[in-house]
Amino acid sequence: MRSLGHAIRPWAYLSWPNRLTMLRLLLVAPFVVLMKHQQLRPPLRHLALGIFLLMALSDLVDGFLARRLGTSGRLGAILDPLADKALIVSAAILLSLEHSHVRGARLPDWVVVMIVGKDLWVVVGFIVVFLLTGKVRVMPTLPGKVCTCGQLVMVTAVLLSPELNAIGPPIGTWLARGLWWAVGGLCLLTAVSYTRLGLAFVAEADQNRHNDQTGRAA
Repeated sequence: MRSLGHAIRPWAYLSWPNRLTMLRLLLVAPFVVLMKHQQLRPPLRHLALGIFLLMALSDLVDGFLARRLGTSGRLGAILDPLADKALIVSAAILLSLEHSHVRGARLPDWVVVMIVGKDLWVVVGFIVVFLLTGKVRVMPTLPGKVCTCGQLVMVTAVLLSPELNAIGPPIGTWLARGLWWAVGGLCLLTAVSYTRLGLAFVAEADQNRHNDQTGRAA
């Protein structure tokens, strides 16, 4: 009999898109460390920006590969938004703190509340839908995708704001502030879209149960 190690190859279970997603999750830790020390050592901010852009690029690549290779599955549907949330939430919190924000473009507390609150709303809604329907429903929406892109652009703009401000007027600061409001609006829109989607799932499950009961009675 072959050993369990030969019978099951855990790494073979992971598709390349899932491997890229796991890499994004692993890169969150060095990004946080670099951001914690970038005020005292400005070059660390550039390294943090490089890691952030690498993670954002890998998000696009793994989505493209999943569609190209036809390897989209439940694991990827869970890991991908988890990696996005870990990256964006950690970046938002760090950019709002006294000792880790980018000078001249400190993220306001209300933006962090909007970002974290939206994610908590979606997670709680996911749990409620699962408890009511008994099914795992992971379905990204267009507002959700646009919101994620907006958040990535906002963080990038904040990290680049000192260089943009050096060009002339405080371009970087103005751009960052404009993106704060845009992201806040996108967070609200995303919360509404996922709420409607969750209610639709629950209504569909109730209708299916009603149809099943009617069919048995007949």
